[in-house]
Amino acid sequence: MPYVSPLFDPLRPWLDELPQQPDTQAVAELARKFPIFTENGRPVSFVPPASDGMVYECRIWENGEVETRPDNWHDFFNALVWLSFPQTKIAISAAHVRAMQAPGEKRTNQRDILTHFDECGVVVLSSQPELLDLLREFRWKELFVERRAEVVRSMRFVIFGHATYEQLLKPFRGLTAKAVLYPVSEHWLSMAVQAQLSSVDGMLAADLTSGRYTRPRDFQPLPLLGIPGATPENENPAYYDDTWQFRPGRRAKPGAGATA
Repeated sequence: MPYVSPLFDPLRPWLDELPQQPDTQAVAELARKFPIFTENGRPVSFVPPASDGMVYECRIWENGEVETRPDNWHDFFNALVWLSFPQTKIAISAAHVRAMQAPGEKRTNQRDILTHFDECGVVVLSSQPELLDLLREFRWKELFVERRAEVVRSMRFVIFGHATYEQLLKPFRGLTAKAVLYPVSEHWLSMAVQAQLSSVDGMLAADLTSGRYTRPRDFQPLPLLGIPGATPENENPAYYDDTWQFRPGRRAKPGAGATA
């Protein structure tokens, strides 16, 4: 089974119902059963790539059509992220179109930021803000070794980026995602998983719509294989001695975040 890692858990409800390979027909059927509508009211559908030259994001805006290549893991996971985090995908799609309509260069920095998170984003939430500060400050051993039990109890890691899901099929040393960090309450941690994912979807959509993230440094680098449970090797504290993968960094100022 290819979805062994707990990092696939946000997509688990869909993956458990689908074949063990990318199946465009299956995800197209899911879009019909669980309809999603773009910001301008178009029903989202997953369709084969077209050859008419229309820009990917414009096709979604004009027709609700998300081009999805057959037998392609990257596009398969993209479709599942649409189903799992619809508000955020709607916000990203609409923000791309607004950026293209603005005067000036067609490919703006804002669009690059959106693409980076869309491809490789992860959301980290914790009821202990000091744990988020350790992540910001690249203090990996303190976070994942010394305070490992607190990480397991008080932090949640939610993969968003569809390229990251594809990479997790064959994870490699140094696999890194671009994280946004949210402090949450103890009550939030006790919520059912689907309620948590819906909450994440709402927070991300609001922040991406507001234009909160405007620079690459707005995202925190997170070496995914350091997350407890991501790989059996990280049960050994010596795993985190690999400074190529767990690079030390300058201490950052704690950033602000909305509390759920």
